[in-house]
Amino acid sequence: MTFWIVTALITLSISVLFFLVILRARSTGEPAAAYDLRLYRQQLKEVDRDLARGVIQESDAERIRTEVSRRILAADAALKKHSEGSAQPRVLSIVAGGGVCVLMLGGAFGLYLSLGAPGYGDLGLDYRLALAAEHAANRPDQAQMEAEAVPFDLPAPDAAYVELVERLREAAASRPTDSRGQGLLALHEARLGNFTKAYQAKAKYIDLSPGVATAEDYAEQAELMVLAAGGLVSPETEEVLKQALTLDPRNGTARYYWGLMMGQNGRPDIAFGIWRDTLVAGPAGAPWIEAIRAQITDMAFRAGQEVDPALLSVQPPSGQPGPTQEQMQAASEMSPEEQQEMIRGMVEGLSDRLANEGGTAPEWARLISALTVLGDVERANRIYAEAQSRFADAPEQAAIIDAAARQAGLITE
Repeated sequence: MTFWIVTALITLSISVLFFLVILRARSTGEPAAAYDLRLYRQQLKEVDRDLARGVIQESDAERIRTEVSRRILAADAALKKHSEGSAQPRVLSIVAGGGVCVLMLGGAFGLYLSLGAPGYGDLGLDYRLALAAEHAANRPDQAQMEAEAVPFDLPAPDAAYVELVERLREAAASRPTDSRGQGLLALHEARLGNFTKAYQAKAKYIDLSPGVATAEDYAEQAELMVLAAGGLVSPETEEVLKQALTLDPRNGTARYYWGLMMGQNGRPDIAFGIWRDTLVAGPAGAPWIEAIRAQITDMAFRAGQEVDPALLSVQPPSGQPGPTQEQMQAASEMSPEEQQEMIRGMVEGLSDRLANEGGTAPEWARLISALTVLGDVERANRIYAEAQSRFADAPEQAAIIDAAARQAGLITE
C-alpha cells in the first residue's frame, strides 16, 4: 500500500506542476500590442525633446506626432481586442491542463498495471543468488523428472531390430557380470528411445568396470539421464557429471551439460562462462559445439553478456582452412610419429601466420591449446603472453584468450 501512496503522490505532484506551468504561460504572456503601445508613447516623448533641442522643425514634429498617434490608436485597439478575447483561451488552458493531469495519472498507472508487477518484491543480486541456490537444492529428483517428461516423438523402429534388442536384453540378464553386454545394451536401448533403460545399463557397465570406465563413459550416462528427464539435469545427473569432470575436466560432453545445469538452476553467468570456454577449446566438429552455439546467445542475454561473433562461426576462420579429404586420408595411413609431425607442421603454419599477419582471438586460443596438447607448455605460455598484449584493449577478446589458457592449465588460480 505504501508503494501506491508514494507513486500516486509523485505522479500527482508532477501533474500539478504541468498544470500550473500551462496556466502561468497563459496568464503572464504579454500581448505584442502592449509592447508596441509603450514604444510609441516613448517615441512621442522623444519628439518633444528633439524639438526642444532644435534638432527638428515644428512642422516635422507635428507630422511625426500625427503618425505616432495613429499607431498608438491602432495598438490600443488591438490590446482591447486581445483583452476581450482572453477569457476563452484561459478556459481552454484550464481544460488542457486538467487533461494533461488525467492523462499522466491514468497513463502512468495503466502502463504499470500492464507491464509492471504490483506487489513484487525487490530482487537484489544476493537475493537472486540465494534463490538460485535454493532452486538447485530443491529441484525434483531423477524419478520425478522422468515421470513428468514429455516422451520424444521417435519413428517406429524396425520389428527385426526390436527383436534383436530383446534378445540382447535376455543375454544381458543371463550374464549380469558381463560389462560388455551392458555397454551394448545401453547403446541399443538409447537407439530405441528407451533412455531410462539405457542409462541404467550404462551405470551397470561402469560398476562392472572399476578403474576402466572413462570420463566419456560417465558423460554418456549423464547424457542419457538428461534425455530420460526431458532435457533437465537432476541432482543424480549432477553427481555423474562430477565423476566425469573429476576424471577429465576438459570433457566436452560433461562441460556442456554442466553449463546446461547451471542455466537451469538460475546461474546463466556461470553457464555462459563454461560454454564460452568449451567453444574455445573445441574441436570444431565435436557434437557439443553445435549444441552450445545454438543456445549460447540466449544464455549470454540472460547473463548480461555478449558473445564474440567469431565463436558462432561455423566455418573455419579465413586463412586457417581445415584439412582436406586427401590430407585426412594421408594422415590415416601415417605412423604415429608421422602424424605427430604433420600436426606440428600445421601448428607451425598457424603460429607463423599469426605472428606475421595477426588473427582473431579464437585463432590465438586454438594455438595455445594445440601447443599445450603437443607438450610445448613453455611456448604456449609465451604465445599466451603475446596474445594478452595484442588484445589488451579488447576485454571480450582477452576473455577468450584467458579461457583457452585456463582450459590448457596455464592459469591455475
